[in-house]
Amino acid sequence: MNRASDDQDGLTFPDLPRMELDQLLGQLVERAQEVMGTQGRLRGLLRANQEVAGDLALPTLLRRIVEAGRELLGARYAALGVIGTDGQLTEFVHVGMDDETVALVGRLPEGKGLLGAVVEDPRPIRLARIADDPRSSGFPAEHPPMRTFLGVPVRVRGVVFGNLYLTECRHGEFSDEDEQLALALAATAGQAIANARLYETARKQQEWLKASAAIMRELLAVQNGRSLELITGYTLDLAEADLVTVLRPDGERLRIEVAVGDGAAELVGEAVDLVGTMAGQVFTEGEPLLASWTDWQSRTGGRPPLRTDLDAALLVPLTAAGEVNGVLTAARKVGRPGFTGDDLGMAAGFAGQASLAIELADARAEQQRNELYDERDRIAAELHSDVVQRLFGIGLSLQTTAGAARSEAVARRVRTAITDIDAVITRVRETVFELDDVLPRRTESIHERVLEALADPGLTTSTEFSGKLDGLPAELTDELLTALRAGLALIADGTGAASVRVSVRSGADRLTLSLVHDGSPAEHGPAELAGTAARRGAAWEVRAGELVWWVPLRPG
Repeated sequence: MNRASDDQDGLTFPDLPRMELDQLLGQLVERAQEVMGTQGRLRGLLRANQEVAGDLALPTLLRRIVEAGRELLGARYAALGVIGTDGQLTEFVHVGMDDETVALVGRLPEGKGLLGAVVEDPRPIRLARIADDPRSSGFPAEHPPMRTFLGVPVRVRGVVFGNLYLTECRHGEFSDEDEQLALALAATAGQAIANARLYETARKQQEWLKASAAIMRELLAVQNGRSLELITGYTLDLAEADLVTVLRPDGERLRIEVAVGDGAAELVGEAVDLVGTMAGQVFTEGEPLLASWTDWQSRTGGRPPLRTDLDAALLVPLTAAGEVNGVLTAARKVGRPGFTGDDLGMAAGFAGQASLAIELADARAEQQRNELYDERDRIAAELHSDVVQRLFGIGLSLQTTAGAARSEAVARRVRTAITDIDAVITRVRETVFELDDVLPRRTESIHERVLEALADPGLTTSTEFSGKLDGLPAELTDELLTALRAGLALIADGTGAASVRVSVRSGADRLTLSLVHDGSPAEHGPAELAGTAARRGAAWEVRAGELVWWVPLRPG
């Protein structure tokens, strides 16, 4: 009996070693689960890296980075803020909030408070409670609640491109492992962004080169006088700008000669000072400029821009024969990303090629003009030595015949024939000189032609131009100048004025010429313009101290 009891006691496993074994087995299982979890997260990181590196379009890439970070780290909300040249957030790509919530929140973050802390000091920030951090500036009223936070910088070739933000960790708080995973993802994202930028730069360079070739081809194919319109049109598309203008010198100022884009028609004809403006600096110094109108005005105290809804700008000089003869500007609206140094370099190269194309086209047109002038001289010499001389000989012979004629009727008919011969000789001479009309004229802007008409009016004059004037038909421009000369003559002869202010305005439906003078009222409008008024529907209005001529741009 005792022996059986002793055998039973010997088979019992001690409690303490058994508990230790259970603990070791539990730890082993826990470590195995941790290893499996770590392997799962590493596989998740690899998947995220593959997704991030799978696209070269930068906007799509940024969204993929944010989505991959949110999924990898188990966050409810994720965002990537792109830092601009001024150190502020210029772009904020976010996921996790629906469209309705985004609309209620309103304006996106600008890089202040806790988000700004990551911008100012590009090191990881990990918080268990956002509200406990003194750098937190709170949330808008309709913003969803956020407690946990993890922010890491995204570097591109050693330079901080932006920051990856994650909030509301689904498994509690963000851990040190989460931080390391976020940094690893940010490193991959930085390399992918660098590749996307290189691809985008190469693509843009190819498009700028294609545009340069197209400009050269079009300008040399036909002398159509649309060189500046071609340049601005290509620049608007290639620079992804909202507005592109070309400014040309007009006395002591610059004037917008061509504009394309949003609200362009309102700017054509506007004057810009040479001093205190970005366009004036580029025109004077001949160097490209990359700037922000807001920063420029706050830094230099210069004149405000013509449009307050524009900010980012690039300006490049247009040159001819080694001299600056204009400024090409491209601008983007407030809130859009600014231009880069690559954008400025490509635009400057394009402007140089375009200027060369214009110069070559003008040189070829000048050569063609000279050839036609030489041909006219040859034709004139042949007509003079052959046709005109023979007609003169015939006329002299007929004069002798008329003097010798015994019949008055015969003499009268001979004299009539002599008169006709004289008319033919006159017509031949006029035809020779009218050959000028078929020659391609050097294109002059309406501003230059008006200033030429005011060169010697006998009055002190000032000018003002507004609206799109250089796109007017040549016939309408000629009629405007005819009206200008006639109005000046009436003021000079009939009002006793000493000065006159000339304003030319092109509106949506009419072209208006205003002559404001300091003389006595004119009694009537120029009678010699009655034919023009009847033909085109033009009209004169005589007011106290002012003559107004206008013509509809779209005949009814």
